[in-house]
Amino acid sequence: MSSPPAARKGFYRQEVTKTAWEVRVVYQDLQPVGSGAYGAVCSAVDTRTGAKVAIKKLYRPFQSELFAKRAYRELRLLKHMRHENVIGLLDVFTPDETLDDFTDFYLVMPFMGTDLGKLMKHEKLSDDRIQFLVYQMLKGLKYIHAAGIIHRDLKPGNLVVNEDCELKILDFGLARQADSEMTGYVVTRWYRAPEVILNWMHYTQTDLDQLKEIMKVTGTPPEEFVQRLQSADAKNYMKGLPELEKKDFASILTNASPLAVSLLEKMLVLDAERRVTAAEALTHPYFESLQDTEDEPKAQKYDESFDDMDRTLDEWKRVTYKEVLSFKPPQQLGTKVSKETAL
Repeated sequence: MSSPPAARKGFYRQEVTKTAWEVRVVYQDLQPVGSGAYGAVCSAVDTRTGAKVAIKKLYRPFQSELFAKRAYRELRLLKHMRHENVIGLLDVFTPDETLDDFTDFYLVMPFMGTDLGKLMKHEKLSDDRIQFLVYQMLKGLKYIHAAGIIHRDLKPGNLVVNEDCELKILDFGLARQADSEMTGYVVTRWYRAPEVILNWMHYTQTDLDQLKEIMKVTGTPPEEFVQRLQSADAKNYMKGLPELEKKDFASILTNASPLAVSLLEKMLVLDAERRVTAAEALTHPYFESLQDTEDEPKAQKYDESFDDMDRTLDEWKRVTYKEVLSFKPPQQLGTKVSKETAL
């Protein structure tokens, strides 16, 4: 048997949990962190800076047109995001030297350590930390929304946090208004927005129970909300409900500060058109001690038309390869250039 070709110059190979990884030599000490439906993540140390990074390897991204489209979209979205509270790319690379050989690419992101779900399981968060985490979440959401992207799966597991309590939003790749692959089951059930449940045609008893629980707090919505629903089934279901009064949030959230309750009352509104936006929520008095007068980074609109095209597998590979090769690292993370050589 012939041995496999040597690793590409500047790269090395390592097996991680029975998967072959081939990464740039600058990334050392690969350690498995986790895996999901579409890829695996390792932590590593960037030897140029000593910083810990997370490296994601997608499982066979070109196994089908659907997988290729998803991989391309994830890469483009991550390249687009440049905000401190949204996960973005530090690097992207492929060990494959030509387009003909192109089968894998790796995404390098900041290593965050934990997520909000794990954090809440292990410790009781102080009021100050809750305030800081929610503030960062809303700043990230404001930026994502300004880019024209809607996050459909915002949940504690998609909010990663480092040891300095800095938060970044993950997995906005699922985000979009009308995705043919987007079923009610993609969005984690307990964190689904009511409008997502109501516009998802195939209700289960759990969905309906969840809606009832939401309305026990928010009250049943006005008639104009019901009329705007796209699904006839949803309209009929809502019309058949007994009228429920909105609860006084302060009576439920007895340990929360009055300002926190006031903000939640604006955020947890059943009708999305009457719900406070992320940008509006950031100006609420609850965040007075954190509000930063410095301008937030302006989000460039994300152009989804590229992602929606019908392409052959070879075409998806070609456009993805081009995106990998055209990546420029964020300035603050690139090599620091002295003023003399920069001039």
